[in-house]
Amino acid sequence: MKVALFGAGRIGKVHAASIKMDPRSELVAVTDVMQEAAEALAQDHGIEARSADDILADTSIDAILIASSTNTHSDLIEAGAKAGKAIFCEKPIDLSLERALQVSATVANHDKPMMMGFNRRFDPNFSALKAALDAGEIGNSELLSVTSYDPAPPPVSYIKVSGGLYRDMMIHDFDMCSFLFGMPTTVTAHGSCLVDPEIGAAGDIDTAVVVLSYADGRIATIRNSRRAPYGYDQRVEVLGSDGALAADNELENTVVKSTSAGVISAKPVYFFLERYMRAFSIEWSAFVDAVVDGKAVPATIQDGVNALALAEAANRSLAEGRPVEVAPFLSEA
Repeated sequence: MKVALFGAGRIGKVHAASIKMDPRSELVAVTDVMQEAAEALAQDHGIEARSADDILADTSIDAILIASSTNTHSDLIEAGAKAGKAIFCEKPIDLSLERALQVSATVANHDKPMMMGFNRRFDPNFSALKAALDAGEIGNSELLSVTSYDPAPPPVSYIKVSGGLYRDMMIHDFDMCSFLFGMPTTVTAHGSCLVDPEIGAAGDIDTAVVVLSYADGRIATIRNSRRAPYGYDQRVEVLGSDGALAADNELENTVVKSTSAGVISAKPVYFFLERYMRAFSIEWSAFVDAVVDGKAVPATIQDGVNALALAEAANRSLAEGRPVEVAPFLSEA
């Protein structure tokens, strides 16, 4: 399977490595609005730096991986579908839910796999928790808690174009809740700015809790912070009628020192590159499975729409200070 990469930034480099790790896929070209970045990545991997139009017109390229800036995603998905390519796209589809719904409708009849990049679904810890939950190992699920704290906030210049914490950061956690519990009926959001006043001045928050309520009475909570000085804090817990499941942090090492002074272990790994590198590789192989072997896509464009709809509902809830129904956001096109 010949693959072209759109985007030669940090996440593009991660995906380039994943493509090269699967023997069934071959990275043959890269494009980026920053020509220097494209040429540097091309040189690293012994491939061509080409224009987007050239890549889309090349019938020998089977698939495109979209890891460019968010504002390009929706147009590239549509262009890739029109060109008959299999498509893998990093989250989100778009910062606009209305535009994402339009894209979803446009590619509804696309006859090649179209997969969204929600890499946390493929983390071995979280996928094992999902398997145990689905197998009924803790009975009926009742409460879900998702914790996601970044070690430090991104630059304010990034915050200003990110779409806000709910669309940019918590969207992964919205997807995790959907992955484990399905879609909720209402969203209640709380948020404030405690980490960096410049984030607040840019119109965003850096500290947030969201409660998702389900039609059957189950409840999920998401906790986000842009600052956890001890490292990248990524945990999931589920309470069920017959027990509980928990996926804890991955640590820098597994050494535990126990003395009369106390018990000390290593910190969590520092950021997503360390924490989720295996997940990115497994995720890509799942996409190759869909393209080469015809298996079902495990993270669909509807999953991308769902996560964005939850983010939009959270923004509305925060602005209006009340619980917000989810269903209207899924029919706003």
